[in-house]
Amino acid sequence: MTAEGFLEGRRLQMARGVLLQCIMGGYPPSRFYGSDDGDLALMADPNQIHRLPWSQQPRALAICDADELTGESSRLSTRGQLKTVIARYAALGLAPVVATELEFFVFAPNPDPTQPFQPPVGLDGRREDGHSAFSISSNNGLRPFFSEVYACMAALGLPRDTFMHEMGVSQFEINLLHGDPLLLADQTFLFKHLLKEVALKHGLTVVCMAKPLAHTPGSSMHIHQSVVELDSGRNVFSDAAGEPTAAFRHFIGGQQAGMADFTALFAPNVNSYQRLCHPFASPNNACWSHDNRSAGLRIPASSPVARRVENRLPGADANPYLAIAASLAAGLYGIEHRLEPSAAIQGEFEVPDNLSLPCTLHAALERLKRSHLAKELFGTEFIEGYIASKTLELTSFFDEITPWERRVLAAQA
Repeated sequence: MTAEGFLEGRRLQMARGVLLQCIMGGYPPSRFYGSDDGDLALMADPNQIHRLPWSQQPRALAICDADELTGESSRLSTRGQLKTVIARYAALGLAPVVATELEFFVFAPNPDPTQPFQPPVGLDGRREDGHSAFSISSNNGLRPFFSEVYACMAALGLPRDTFMHEMGVSQFEINLLHGDPLLLADQTFLFKHLLKEVALKHGLTVVCMAKPLAHTPGSSMHIHQSVVELDSGRNVFSDAAGEPTAAFRHFIGGQQAGMADFTALFAPNVNSYQRLCHPFASPNNACWSHDNRSAGLRIPASSPVARRVENRLPGADANPYLAIAASLAAGLYGIEHRLEPSAAIQGEFEVPDNLSLPCTLHAALERLKRSHLAKELFGTEFIEGYIASKTLELTSFFDEITPWERRVLAAQA
């Protein structure tokens, strides 16, 4: 849209079906978004209009809500779903607080997708070989890229906590500061967009796949969650003596109750399960623990005022609005229904059958299809539309034969 049209308040409309467009570009049958495929109104959030600092010509980006022409939020909008969950907390005098940790890889350009990703050539003329985890070395030559990333974050008002080199080859992690869930979802979305745009300027490729390299840790989007009272700001997970509260237990119980049903919302792509089925600190379970990274729900070591629940299931490929909404909705369900969690686990452990999670996209979609809880919390229209879109993607994946199949199976009798 032109700047003049935007400033005049001209309404931008978009076909309703676009909210169910799959990642290859196609659409499920129109019955999932209205047979007329009528329009939605895109309503810019006045707090999320940003001049894009990496663009040479003046350009701006506005994050919008997708509203029906009658004025209410579209049930197909993931941002709208998150706002609905936040409103449910507010009706109880509560406000959720979240922070996201996003991991990503920085690679050299990959013009041939049949070839593996490679790290960039560093200042020493070599490609990183995976021995740089948590290193402060700059021999990978990425300092100019990260310097512009930091500058662009500041220009967009994205506060950052820490950056670090993660376990994978040319893999990094950013921790965003905790705050309002909608704000953090917006910031996570903006940061991923910023990363890819700045990388292109520097002749690099940023990849937020859950598992872009074999035999290498995948990329997560851990979600840290706490709940405070709206009037006092007190963390309801801790009592006056600093001990865990019933609300804390019930929140964990709700997370456990929804985790298997919501796996397809946290792990939305075929590749997501490559990360989960060969876990390098990527837990595929609904167990909970105090400071154990093998548990899907981890309670980090912290002071009582900062007591929180970390959901370690979502990958970097997850939609931040939907993943945060699903995690918070499950926790609130537990508080409302006073659900008790299982016993905490520590050390090495066997995952009980009732706390195991689907390990393929097909299984996760089948679980979501049968979930009364998902339809209760997000509405039948959204869940059925989401499943229809993801089924198209899964079918497209099965339409291709992988190099492994040709290499291993072709010689079989």
